[in-house]
Amino acid sequence: MKDFKFVSKTQETLKIALINFALLLIFVELGSLGWYFVKHKQFFYTREKTQNKSDLGINLEGVRLNQSIVERFHPFFGFIQQPSADFRPGFKVNNYGFISPYDYPFKKNKKNQFIIGIFGGSVASDYSIFQIQNKILPQYLKQLPGLQDKEFVILSFATGGYKQPQQLLILNYFLALGQELDMVVNIDGFNEVALSNLNNKNQINLAMPSIQHILPLTSLANNSLSTKAMQTTLRIQENKTKINQGLESLQHCSFAACDALTSVYVQNLVNNYRKDVVAFEKERGQNQQDDEGSVIYINKNKSVLEDSAAFEQMAWNWAKSSIFMHKVLSASNVPYFQVLQPNQYYQTKRVFGEAEKRIAFNNETPYAKAVELGYPALLSKLPNLQKNNINILNGVNVFDKTKDAVYVDSCCHYNKAGEVVFSNYVGSSILESLRKDEARSKKK
Repeated sequence: MKDFKFVSKTQETLKIALINFALLLIFVELGSLGWYFVKHKQFFYTREKTQNKSDLGINLEGVRLNQSIVERFHPFFGFIQQPSADFRPGFKVNNYGFISPYDYPFKKNKKNQFIIGIFGGSVASDYSIFQIQNKILPQYLKQLPGLQDKEFVILSFATGGYKQPQQLLILNYFLALGQELDMVVNIDGFNEVALSNLNNKNQINLAMPSIQHILPLTSLANNSLSTKAMQTTLRIQENKTKINQGLESLQHCSFAACDALTSVYVQNLVNNYRKDVVAFEKERGQNQQDDEGSVIYINKNKSVLEDSAAFEQMAWNWAKSSIFMHKVLSASNVPYFQVLQPNQYYQTKRVFGEAEKRIAFNNETPYAKAVELGYPALLSKLPNLQKNNINILNGVNVFDKTKDAVYVDSCCHYNKAGEVVFSNYVGSSILESLRKDEARSKKK
């Protein structure tokens, strides 16, 4: 009789536990449905399924899912990204290491095609991707007589870490190969001071490619990459594998709770990836103790230059390179536009919200001081650029009237809202400049 009561009581307890567990699952699912709707503005069960991993609600800014974080040597450009056909829908890392739908040199296959070359570093690379996807610059250009029916082709010659005179050298290289260009937009300034400053601190010639990018390549070539850097590289690779697996699972979730839990898991992996990348960048920036036996030759300075002399030299390298880009393009009547990119470490009237401050600023970054000292040096060269008839767009204040967060990291990159503001500034400024040129030509 006691056994029967015990079994009956156990069954009753188990029944209650199962009911509570089922209710818990229901509440979790209902909560996840609400969370999904707030995040994606659509119901989970009637959602439009996507094969594009960037549309799954995970902030993948700066995550190179299909690329190595270590670049590849290039005998003319310094370094490039590893060519890969699998980058993202509609894009690849092409035969020259640029993110583009096309291999280079690109040849016109229609008479009405209008080719725009984008030069610079990672901000310029992001800009070119955004233009291909959203066509903001073409929308402005279509307002000009003779361009309404053009098919605009955006070609990126920009890569993260590039700084002058790399843009100048790359332009001349592709022109020598017969690349046609109808317009060139060069977006830079940040790398010219932030990365050149790191060169200076490591006694590397300021005009050489970024030591931050070249050093790990020379270390690999010399078999001298530090143990910490190699360990961090392994963690990054492992995280990338897990992130890809998590994104794959997200695409096949049948319940909202699965989507919510997997999203949190993957976003945590992405955050760890970013921390490891910062650690890797810091570690690989450490100079080698002895590079006399290096198989790679890099021009060095006898000593670290004083800041005043260093930033003045950086600014002239930037200005002169831009002047020569303009000269070679003007010989073929190709319009050239120089854009000085905005950066959070150059103080303007912009007011940052607390949430954006946590994302956009890093007290330990070496970039802050470089921008604070370097941007005034760049700005001092604008009159010289204007005297050389260069269309210079000073974009340092472009976000001043924007209340939305625009920065996606503590370096220099913009989120979608920032890309929209920046793209409209560049597009409207180019349109205004071309209209003025057209008006002057009619008066002659």
